[in-house]
Amino acid sequence: MTDQVTDQGQDMAGTAPEAGAVAFVCAKCGVALTGPLTRLPAVPEAPYHAWSEADEPRPLPATVPSGRYAIETEPYGAPLVVAEVPGPVMPRQGQHWNADGKLLVSRGPRGNIVVNPDDAHGLELEHAAPACCGASPDGGMNQVCACGTLVATLSSDCSMPYELHLSAAHVRAVRP
Repeated sequence: MTDQVTDQGQDMAGTAPEAGAVAFVCAKCGVALTGPLTRLPAVPEAPYHAWSEADEPRPLPATVPSGRYAIETEPYGAPLVVAEVPGPVMPRQGQHWNADGKLLVSRGPRGNIVVNPDDAHGLELEHAAPACCGASPDGGMNQVCACGTLVATLSSDCSMPYELHLSAAHVRAVRP
């Protein structure tokens, strides 16, 4: 993520955005991927939801509240490698094993921008890793911008945290 900003003064509704708010755009084409968001000090813990007791599978409640973002400090997404030290496969997720029964962990990038998936627009799901009823981050980036650039990883399966991880290498922050 770069610190380049533009000064456009007001949002689409004609109101001044919250001080310190940024929007995220595709680094390749500049199309807006979010509206104004303000930073949280850390990614919150995923809200508890008894997904196994739900009448119908659906995404869990969003980890990040609407209108906010946070920076992921841990590795997230592909590649998944055999763990040297046991732990969750990715932040806010349980354990995951390969076909040989060996525990896996993420060696994906650090520094992703975590947002509420409902705050993103203009993205399409592409080649998501298989999951029972939503997108899994196990296969890496799975969201493309209108220009065709992979820019984010959606986690929306019923048993995983509901999060969108914008790639810091593929988006940039701008002042709304």
